[in-house]
Amino acid sequence: MADTATKAFSTSSFSQYRPSGSTLLIGGIAAWIAVIVYASANSVVTLLVEIGAQNPVAGGRNAITYCNLLFLGSLMSLVPMVAVFHKDWTRDNLAALTRRDWGMLTVSAFLSSALTPGLFFYALEHTTVTNVVLVGRIEPPLFLLATWLFLGERLNPWSLYAGLIALAGAVIIVALKSEGALWKFGTGEMATVAATLSFIASTIVTRTGLQGVPMGIFAVYRTMLGTVLYFLLAIYLFGPAHFQDLFAPVVWKWTWIYAILVIIVGQLAWNIGLKFARSGDVSLATSFSPLAAIVIAMVLLGEDPGPGLVPGGIIILAAIAVGQYGRRHESEARRRAAEEALEHEGTVNFKGV
Repeated sequence: MADTATKAFSTSSFSQYRPSGSTLLIGGIAAWIAVIVYASANSVVTLLVEIGAQNPVAGGRNAITYCNLLFLGSLMSLVPMVAVFHKDWTRDNLAALTRRDWGMLTVSAFLSSALTPGLFFYALEHTTVTNVVLVGRIEPPLFLLATWLFLGERLNPWSLYAGLIALAGAVIIVALKSEGALWKFGTGEMATVAATLSFIASTIVTRTGLQGVPMGIFAVYRTMLGTVLYFLLAIYLFGPAHFQDLFAPVVWKWTWIYAILVIIVGQLAWNIGLKFARSGDVSLATSFSPLAAIVIAMVLLGEDPGPGLVPGGIIILAAIAVGQYGRRHESEARRRAAEEALEHEGTVNFKGV
């Protein structure tokens, strides 16, 4: 998805602040705004490319290509990143990084800021936004399985059930779209699968090897190097003329919409949500992202998900309910365990001191 390219610094290093009162409401609203903005990212990108096709440059070329949008949008994202994270780029922090750290940073940069967004933009170029969103539903269950297999993290059964149920809903929407639609797996859909796997791999790399790297160095270096690697890869694959219209006025005029809406507004709202909202509120908001993306594609692009939208959407809503129930169930279980521990503690007279 296009918003994958915009989350390079969405997990900024806020202090462990626990808000209360009206700030929780502000955080919850911000989380929902961020989810809606990110859900619209794919449709906005596709719409901008269509605008470029309606306003060709000399030679009849569309200057607002997916490659130009990704490259220029990434460059623009470096401006707020540097403003937020420049304090992390100290001589001491840089000297503390090992060769392994730099190697893992480079791998992460290629996967998350070059390969993954490049594949998602390629997918948008060859299939509908709706199909990209629906095929992307393979990510939640695959991510849970990957963290269990490679990181040894506990496999949350409720989250896995919710992911599989949502995937079933997505399959139904695709299957009912047209006869044989489920088996028409084109290059766009395959690129979405590849992008999802690349995203999961980049997350695994980040969580295994970059825990001690300051967020500012991680975010800026990853985005900067990833942008350069993407540029070189595109030049190698498509030739030096691929970015010839990058500085066309129409590109800069419309790319700012993507940069301001998705990169700046989206990042600001997401960070406020992470800082002030309850984790359950953030989780609930993000659960609605696929349905929001489909509805936005219908409104902005006129895409028709087909007759499967209603039954498939109901199943996805059921998946959201299962996920929320699982989170509340686990939270209640942890609370009961803590209370029982306190009760046992109270029955012991001698504490060893």
